[in-house]
Amino acid sequence: MNYEYYSSVTLVTSVVVYMLAMFAHAAEWASARDVAVENSARRRELVGVRSVDAGAAGTDPPPSAPDPAAGQRVEMFGRIGVALTVIGFGLSVVGVVARGVAAGRAPWGNMFEFTISAMVFVVATYLVLAIRSGMRWLGLPITLLAAVGNGLAVTVFYVAVAPLVPALHSVWFVIHIVAAAIAGAAFNVGGIASILYLMKKRAEDRGAVRGYLARVPSSKRIDLIAYRCHAFAFPLWTFTVAAGAVWAEYAWGRYWGWDPKETWALVTWVIYACYLHARSTAGWKGSRAAAIAILGLASFWFNFVGINLLVSGLHSYAGV
Repeated sequence: MNYEYYSSVTLVTSVVVYMLAMFAHAAEWASARDVAVENSARRRELVGVRSVDAGAAGTDPPPSAPDPAAGQRVEMFGRIGVALTVIGFGLSVVGVVARGVAAGRAPWGNMFEFTISAMVFVVATYLVLAIRSGMRWLGLPITLLAAVGNGLAVTVFYVAVAPLVPALHSVWFVIHIVAAAIAGAAFNVGGIASILYLMKKRAEDRGAVRGYLARVPSSKRIDLIAYRCHAFAFPLWTFTVAAGAVWAEYAWGRYWGWDPKETWALVTWVIYACYLHARSTAGWKGSRAAAIAILGLASFWFNFVGINLLVSGLHSYAGV
């Protein structure tokens, strides 16, 4: 049985399913435009009173009532999006496992395998939060990330199954990569939450919280969720950097050599350390903390993708 072929088929299928899930969540966001929002009921009431007065004076008529069926549409599209995400996740897991069976090792030996495995961890984290904690509002950006990530993997990063390079033959191969993948999943969820925080905060400040933004938690709640994600991920990333140093000593006879990958991993660590330090000592909550978190996420992805593709070094085994 050609496990490599079946891995490719299931991964390509997962891209299609993730795209369908993304479209379902996009429809969920669009349908929310006509839903009455509980936390802005008083504002709408006041607007309605002013509009009635204006109508009596011969100007604009009062606004139309929200569509009562819109809430049902939002719920339907949201459930479809989650269901499709579960199917896409299952396909991704099958693809990663089949790749590992085809290679006869853990499927993390090159850029392609790193990417498909990372998407599994990201989507798994989202599904746990969506099903257990009601955080379905992350569905659109997460499915977009999964579709783009797996799409790039199967089209740009793909390489045939090959033996591991000598530097990867170590027990630290599994320890280092698993820790990095879990930390990366939490960083991605926290970074996406930080982006949504900025959107929600801006709408709140303008007094115009409408559409799907009115259905997500308050900006304070989103800020807390982002902080908890980063607080969980940072110790794991610290362990990842330390485990990488131990692995480097095993593979190359030194713990640290300022290789581009090592250096940028440290840069990412410093950014997230600044984020947590600023929040705990200087009280940098809100927009400034969110900006640092987004910068950290950009640094994480540059280290994950950019360094492998643009810079030569001891970690240049992306395979593309």
